[in-house]
Amino acid sequence: MLFVHGAFHGAWCWDEHFLDYFTERGYRALAVSLRGHCGETNPPVNDFTVSDYVDDVRTVARSLPTPPVVIGHSMGGFVVQKYLAAHPAPAGVLLASAPPYGLRRAMFRVAARNARHSGRPAALRRPLLFFGNPAVARATFYHPDTPEELVGRYTDRLCDESTRVLYRDLLYADLAEPERVTSPTLVLGAAGDGFFSEHEVTATARAYRTHAEFFPGMGHNLMLEPGWAVVADRIDRWLDTLSL
Repeated sequence: MLFVHGAFHGAWCWDEHFLDYFTERGYRALAVSLRGHCGETNPPVNDFTVSDYVDDVRTVARSLPTPPVVIGHSMGGFVVQKYLAAHPAPAGVLLASAPPYGLRRAMFRVAARNARHSGRPAALRRPLLFFGNPAVARATFYHPDTPEELVGRYTDRLCDESTRVLYRDLLYADLAEPERVTSPTLVLGAAGDGFFSEHEVTATARAYRTHAEFFPGMGHNLMLEPGWAVVADRIDRWLDTLSL
């Protein structure tokens, strides 16, 4: 299993719970930190494109003895969609994923909801200045009931994201091609997601010829919320049905 993190995150978000969970169930579970994340600064993250991120996933996948199941969260779900359109895989899981038609609606919605923080010109070059704001991070990534200690700890670990990916590729320049994906795909969403609406997650599932499933009482970062094990259990059960 190869896990792909979303914008502003790194492999650490899977290492908190999911890697141990699936390793204990007999999988070889790995997570990739996309280039420019988790302390890598040369070249700066703004130089990278979504194609670069797909290359990172392909490089790791090719190093494994067999093609992995690929699991992507948020922006990482979009990267997984792009990967699956060009490479065979036993299965894919999209977890609170960016829809195949991109971020335009979600970005406008998040900016409007957090208008008092969204007008900083520097955020156009360093989007972490907006998304890393404690109030914005809580409202966007977590359920209102998520303990503040968890939200603060994980927000402190966020890193900056490529403006080329957020404001170009995932808005209009390099969108997904669901018609090219043949791998079975599981689409999961959070009922309390502050980034992607249930309509967007449902549209993503429809594009991949399946149905979305939603977890109540959880926010966007399903793999870090207190109820993460319910999400992991659902993925595990679904993989069992595929007899991989």
